Amino acid sequence: MTYRIVLVPGDGIGPEIVDGAVAVLNAVGAKFGHTFRFETVLAGGCAIDTFGVPLPEETLKACLDSDSVLLGAVGGPKWDTLPGHLRPERALLGIRKELGLYANLRPAKLQKELAAASPLRADIAARGVDLLIVRELTGGMYFGPRGRGQGEMGENAYDTEIYSKGEILRIGRVAFETARKRGKKVCSVDKANVLESSRLWRETIHALAAEYPDVACSDMLVDNAAMQLIQNPSQFDVMVTSNLFGDILSDEASQLTGSIGLLASASLGEGTRGMYEPIHGSAPDIAGLGIANPIATILSAAMMLSLSFGLAEEANAVEKAVETVLASGARTKDIAAGGAFIPGAEMTRRIIEAL
Repeated sequence: MTYRIVLVPGDGIGPEIVDGAVAVLNAVGAKFGHTFRFETVLAGGCAIDTFGVPLPEETLKACLDSDSVLLGAVGGPKWDTLPGHLRPERALLGIRKELGLYANLRPAKLQKELAAASPLRADIAARGVDLLIVRELTGGMYFGPRGRGQGEMGENAYDTEIYSKGEILRIGRVAFETARKRGKKVCSVDKANVLESSRLWRETIHALAAEYPDVACSDMLVDNAAMQLIQNPSQFDVMVTSNLFGDILSDEASQLTGSIGLLASASLGEGTRGMYEPIHGSAPDIAGLGIANPIATILSAAMMLSLSFGLAEEANAVEKAVETVLASGARTKDIAAGGAFIPGAEMTRRIIEAL
């Protein structure tokens, strides 16, 4: 089979980690008889520098015409003073919105070989961490009405959280369907004791749960969820939540695994096309030093193989290769716990060798 993948390397370490994932995908193609055709486009800060906007029309068109999108990272302090509509992060929001990618899947699993790199107490880590955060991606505060005005205490600013029943139902179905393939537990995270949007969220999830009697459903307030992720993460299977809460909780969950450099994500809509990216940022402070961990991007490519292309065997082979290399003791700087480490490119080479 031949698959067209649009690459959005972006800023900072984005280009180098995308290069690692491309090398692994080419190795998968050679091993299993597939062809991956890559087209590289600009988005984020580099697009602002070149075109004056974070998401050029040609970039969006390429994404719409692709079989899937692989993204590195966007942003950096260089562009922090730009107005909101010109910030690099607007490229991500634009791609997600235009491609209809409303469901973000962020798995967090602690490999036993990396227990020492996790901030969890040894007895908590021993119980295991293997959860999936399903984050709503095209609604909520990130897309609601926003602006600035004047009030009694001077200039004010507002961002509005809005969710419709339909938006909650479709992300809820993703969570329940995914839970059926995992541990058959869904925890819905909200702030229903304070927010009206969360009350609608909870009511809608409760009604939907009746369609899935084989899946246990529970609710948790977001502040408690943040605490429980540290205190007892093994209780969670699938967590489903809003755009804002999911953004925060998934970054917290990433630290349980030892490094944010290990965490992949998939953004999906109604079709098979998705956007796949590591959950970390552009890390401009280490860009070009060769120490960035490529694993999150490589595992994002594995999610693409499985979820967009239906290549489960190939995806499993990549995941097993990563596990094999980590079990051998190879570490990039972020997971070395102060010990010896290898460059990111060498980590990629070893994963390809294991594949």
